[in-house]
Amino acid sequence: MQNIKASIITIGDELLVGQVIDTNSAWMSQQLNKAGVWVHRRIAVGDVWDDIWNTLDDEKEAADVILITGGLGPTADDITKPLLCKYFGGKMVMHEETLAHITYLFEHVFKRPMPLLERNRKQAEVPDVCTVLRNGVGTAPGMLFEKENKIFVSMPGVPYEMKHIMQVHVLPLLKNRFDLAHIEHRTLMTMGIGESFLAERIKDFEEALPSNIKLAYLPNFGMVRLRLTARGTREEVQQELDELFEALKARLTDVIVIDEDISFEVLLGRLLKETNKTVSTAESCTGGYIAHLITSIPGSSVYFKGSVVSYDNSVKKNVLNVTEETLTTVGAVSEDTVKQMIAGVLNVMRTDYAVAVSGIMGPDGGTEEKPVGTVWVAVGNNKSTVTRKFHFRFDREKNIQITAMNALYLLCTFIRENS
Repeated sequence: MQNIKASIITIGDELLVGQVIDTNSAWMSQQLNKAGVWVHRRIAVGDVWDDIWNTLDDEKEAADVILITGGLGPTADDITKPLLCKYFGGKMVMHEETLAHITYLFEHVFKRPMPLLERNRKQAEVPDVCTVLRNGVGTAPGMLFEKENKIFVSMPGVPYEMKHIMQVHVLPLLKNRFDLAHIEHRTLMTMGIGESFLAERIKDFEEALPSNIKLAYLPNFGMVRLRLTARGTREEVQQELDELFEALKARLTDVIVIDEDISFEVLLGRLLKETNKTVSTAESCTGGYIAHLITSIPGSSVYFKGSVVSYDNSVKKNVLNVTEETLTTVGAVSEDTVKQMIAGVLNVMRTDYAVAVSGIMGPDGGTEEKPVGTVWVAVGNNKSTVTRKFHFRFDREKNIQITAMNALYLLCTFIRENS
């Protein structure tokens, strides 16, 4: 059994200036981890020859597999291919199979009326020292190199093209080439306890873990995920992890929310499907973000009926029947308002459950009585409603996100208690 380490190098100035978010590395890391390959480092490099070259040298010393994305396009700033050609001591040659594929795409798929440009043809040129990995969904092929018993794979930066090459070529190659260790995780989510207090509470448990099992703390928006990770043979790993995970859960029964690595929106969908119930949302300060999270789950149309985004008070009054007296006396950000929003959206949408939120996300709009970050959340059904007031301290974006997370948490808890 081999403990294989990988490095991921993403290339492009757009990554360094923040114009493009690097989602490739996260996806690749997940897939490599599932396959039993440990990701040692992830590095973003600009379109600078010396920087890319030096990074290749560094990662060759640190990892067994070096995966590279980006810089394979048809424009002058795409320098990855000529650099790799020189790095591995080859010369550029036309790969006829790739050229035929590119021609087919332009003539029959893209249906371009013009002939191939020279820069399109050059995408079929590859170093003669590489193994070409066919890109079935794009024009730039992947390239496999080997040097000093290390594997290098260069792939396009376009996510769906990279994923195709990883799934069709790279992952099968790694599984066939190496006797990979099995990597497995167990994850639980806690709420209502800070990371430092949590660590102190399970200090002796953590100190007693065997060397092949590690515990990670992943805090986020008032929640902390705990992840146990083990490496070894599948049978040994699963049994050992299961025993330790049960012991960990037994210590944290009062703060565990979910004992698997899923989001609240996934948990919500599961609870609603199990009970054959439906839900709707009435959102003011989150502007439909809670509905977005719920509907991001495939199959959510079975249990989610709709949302009223009552951003303006006139919508609260005219659609959700929040009274003028309530809005005038205690205001839109109040317990009475979210209670009435629950009743209103249940009536409009005819659902079994509902969640309502109203707050001040910032950066403006706060008062001494109701500062920025003040939020009221209500969850309920036709029989009862539960409310909770929050005081968040983040910027607008984070306040919206943490409001949504807490609203979904309260809704899941309410459904569990009232099923």
